[in-house]
Amino acid sequence: MTDRLRMRVRALRVGLAAAGVLALAGCAAPVVVGAAGGTAAVKATEQRGLAGAVSDVEIHTKISDLWFNTDGDLYSRINLTVDEGRVMLTGRAVSPEQRATAVRLARTVPGVQEVIDEIAIDPRDSLIDNAQDGWIGTQLRAALVLDRDVQSSNYSIDVVNGVIYLMGVARSPSELERVIGHAKALAHVQGVISHVRVL
Repeated sequence: MTDRLRMRVRALRVGLAAAGVLALAGCAAPVVVGAAGGTAAVKATEQRGLAGAVSDVEIHTKISDLWFNTDGDLYSRINLTVDEGRVMLTGRAVSPEQRATAVRLARTVPGVQEVIDEIAIDPRDSLIDNAQDGWIGTQLRAALVLDRDVQSSNYSIDVVNGVIYLMGVARSPSELERVIGHAKALAHVQGVISHVRVL
């Protein structure tokens, strides 16, 4: 990758993170920062507020920079979600060594409280699989927004190989049950893994 392209990608990432921080200053709506290789989310929840969201944006940016500068392929294949210092890694690594590198680098960033490794070892990079995962995620987000008993902005969703990974904060056990129920009801879902905290 050329130095010019590397600088443009880095500038785009920093700009997106900065836009997220500015948006958080004005409202409590979630901010989603997209990165290469899939969904990489940094959310602001009602329970967390601006200070926690800013810290999560910083963590996200620092991990992304480490990945990008270490291995461009790792950066493009692994997804990153940060919530209150908890970091969830998903995606498809080409090897156990690449997965280990992603986890190791994430753990070195100040402010990281926990690294949740949900990375699959799968050297394939199928556009069909990626499109189906994206469609599952879109349907679940829509279902949560339409459910008045769910605070949809408190949840991050990632889908890899038909498995839905949830992260965020549930206001109650019953709310989390509703979210998982929506996820399991979707076609082509292979499983649901929750790393959601319940208040």
